[in-house]
Amino acid sequence: MQALNVSLVQGNTRWHDPAGNREYYGSLIAPLHGRTDLIVLPETFTSGFSNEAIAQAETMDGPTVAWLRKQSKTLDAAITGSVQLRADDKVFNRLLFVTPDGEVRHYDKRHLFRYADEHKRYAAGRERLIVQWRGWKICPLVCYDLRFPVYSRNRHNPQHGFDYDLLIYVANWPSPRAYAWSTLLRARAIENLCYVAAVNRVGVDGNGHEYAGASAVLDFLGQPLSQDSDQELVTTTTLSMPELAAYRERFPAWMDADAFTLSD
Repeated sequence: MQALNVSLVQGNTRWHDPAGNREYYGSLIAPLHGRTDLIVLPETFTSGFSNEAIAQAETMDGPTVAWLRKQSKTLDAAITGSVQLRADDKVFNRLLFVTPDGEVRHYDKRHLFRYADEHKRYAAGRERLIVQWRGWKICPLVCYDLRFPVYSRNRHNPQHGFDYDLLIYVANWPSPRAYAWSTLLRARAIENLCYVAAVNRVGVDGNGHEYAGASAVLDFLGQPLSQDSDQELVTTTTLSMPELAAYRERFPAWMDADAFTLSD
């Protein structure tokens, strides 16, 4: 049961500039070679959170997926973050999870941000993703998903154990709702008996929205193992599987959880 080193990349995403953002984020993550297992980039890291960016949506054969594959192989670490991607005549806010062997798995954002009309431009995903990486089970989600706890519920199966050990959120979460961000992250860690790693961008976007960062890694008690400020920052935190397993054994709230299944 090895440790997992998780690096949060809290950057100031350039507005509607995919090539510029690939260069920018590439420079931020280059020093992580040999120092991390998992690199987490923000939501829509090639464009910023914009309905107008739909015109620039790439495909799975486009330059951003190729860039992620190259970075993952070079750095010998998995990389995740979301971008606008076109598939089957629809555009998704698609989180990509890329590993050094070139495998690309994806999760399409389930809950679209109605307040900003995201649901009018983008298609919603239908399936939750669980990936296994270096001995850890990981559930990656996107921004607004944080407000819907049923979808992230960490169920326990007698044969396979918990659904996941680490819950990830990639986000463009504006400053006026920063309190909700930090509060809900703690709740998700506590109720799901898991680690949470959440990365938010910083700076001001092309619509004038400010982002305060506050990216964080939380343990299963909701306590911060790292807590970022409102500046451009890359932080790496080590997660302990033995500590997680011991807590789940010591505090078996999962044994009293309600049984249910997820469906459309």
